[in-house]
Amino acid sequence: MYPSDLKYDKEHEWVRMEGDVATIGISHFAQHQLGEVVYVDLPSEGDSVNAGEAFGEIESVKSVSELYSPADGEIIKVNSALSDAPETVNEDPYGEGWMIQIKLADPAQLDGLLSAEEYEAFVSEEA
Repeated sequence: MYPSDLKYDKEHEWVRMEGDVATIGISHFAQHQLGEVVYVDLPSEGDSVNAGEAFGEIESVKSVSELYSPADGEIIKVNSALSDAPETVNEDPYGEGWMIQIKLADPAQLDGLLSAEEYEAFVSEEA
């Protein structure tokens, strides 16, 4: 359920590393808790993000939640397809439902993130 090649934070974002670029989305657990996603508000390419700070919002039929960056960096790509198809977050959270890509200021910031096994244990406590 939680791909082992990803890292996770306790705010329920996942990170896929490719060099010094991190692709970020929300976990299966998060999208399931939210329910049907109806709107995703993402920042612009070129914006800066800071670890632990909100970079956008995700709205479902049940609630609105902030999206948090797991690291500092500059946004180099935004998944603009989510504007027209926010339900993609529910359908494919680890693939086409990604949110942003950032060029990391310091990749070592991700060292404290959870492995898939650690994240699964964390969410089982929350469920």
